[in-house]
Amino acid sequence: MAVKKDIFINARFLTQSITGVQRVSFEIVKSLDKLIESGIIDISHHSITLLTPKGVINKIHLKNLKIRCVGQLSGHLWEQIELPFYTRAGLLLSLGGTGPILKRNQLVFMHDASVAAAPGGFSRNFRLWYKFLMPILGVVAKKIFTNSEFSKNEIVKHFRIAEKKIRVVYLGCNHIETLSEDAEILRTNALVKNNYVLAVSSMNPNKNFSGLVKSLERLDCSNLDIVIAGGTNSKVFAESTPLSLNRLKLVGFVDDAALKTLYANAACFVYPSFYEGFGLPPLEAMQCGCPVIVSNAASLPEICDDAAVYCDPYNPQDIADKIMQVVNNPETRNKLISKGYDRVRLFSWDKCALEISSSIFSTI
Repeated sequence: MAVKKDIFINARFLTQSITGVQRVSFEIVKSLDKLIESGIIDISHHSITLLTPKGVINKIHLKNLKIRCVGQLSGHLWEQIELPFYTRAGLLLSLGGTGPILKRNQLVFMHDASVAAAPGGFSRNFRLWYKFLMPILGVVAKKIFTNSEFSKNEIVKHFRIAEKKIRVVYLGCNHIETLSEDAEILRTNALVKNNYVLAVSSMNPNKNFSGLVKSLERLDCSNLDIVIAGGTNSKVFAESTPLSLNRLKLVGFVDDAALKTLYANAACFVYPSFYEGFGLPPLEAMQCGCPVIVSNAASLPEICDDAAVYCDPYNPQDIADKIMQVVNNPETRNKLISKGYDRVRLFSWDKCALEISSSIFSTI
C-alpha cells in the first residue's frame, strides 16, 4: 500500500481576530474541505493536516481535514521556529501572507506589497519585519500565490520575486450570501435604510477614511449619516487622522451577520482606499445588493471593472460628488446593483481553492 504524502496548512490564522487576511484563509480551507467531501478534490494519496499553535480563538468545522495543535510558542516565533520542524516531512501551505523562512517545500499566499509600497499605514516594527521576510520567502518558497495582477506586479517590483514563480488566484466573496442578517445593529445605532453611507475596514490610514469624512462635509444632504465598521491595531497600523463629525458613527468591529445587515441597508458603500491588493469589501457589498463607489487606485479597477463608480481618493469633493450621484439617482443605483450581482459571480471560493489545490498537487 502506497504511503500517503503529507500536506500541512499553516493554521496560525485560527489564533487571530478575523479581518481580511484571516477571512481569506478561513474560506479557502473551508472550500478545500467541501471539495474533498464532494469528491471534486481527491486526497486518497495525501494526508492534509492544519497545524496551529496554542491559543486558538476561532473554531473551524471541517469533515475531511485534520487539525492538530503543536509546539509551545506562539505568533511569529511559532511560525518561524516550531512550524518548520513539525512540517519537515511534507509540503506546507501558508495562506496568511507569511511563512517560515527555513521551510523550502512551501507555497505562500502573499496578499499585497503594501508594507513596501504604502509604508505609512504600518508601524515601524511591522514594516521592518515584513520587508525583511517577504523577499526571503520569495526565494525559498516553491510558489507564491497572490490575488490580483496588480499585486503580482507590486510583489515583483518591491520584493524582487521572480515573476514566473507567482500565480494570480482571485479570491471569492460568496461566503456572505450564506449568512443571516441581524437588524439589531441598525436599531442600536439609529440607522435608517438607505440613509447612510457605509465604509468597512481597519483604520489603516491607507483606507483614507479621513478623506471620506471630509467628503461628507461637502455633501448637499445634511441628514445622511456615515458609518465606519472596523477596528484598529496599534501594533500594525500607524496612527490615523482623528475623525470627527456629528453624523459619523464608528460602530467598531462587527460580526458577520451585522456586517451583512449594514451592507444590505446602506444607500451606498464607499471604499476610497489609496492602496489595495484586492479589495474584498466592495465585492461583499455587491453580493448584498449595495451600490459601490471605489477609488480609481491600485487593484480596484481590475477587481470591480464596470460594476462600480470610481472616485479620486485624493479629492474629497469628487468623493462627495460620486456619493450624491449614486444616492440621488435611482437609475444609477439600480444599474450598479445589477452589474454588481453579475460581477460577483466571477469570484468563488471554490474556484480559488481548486486553483490552489492544483498547484499543491503539481508541486508535491
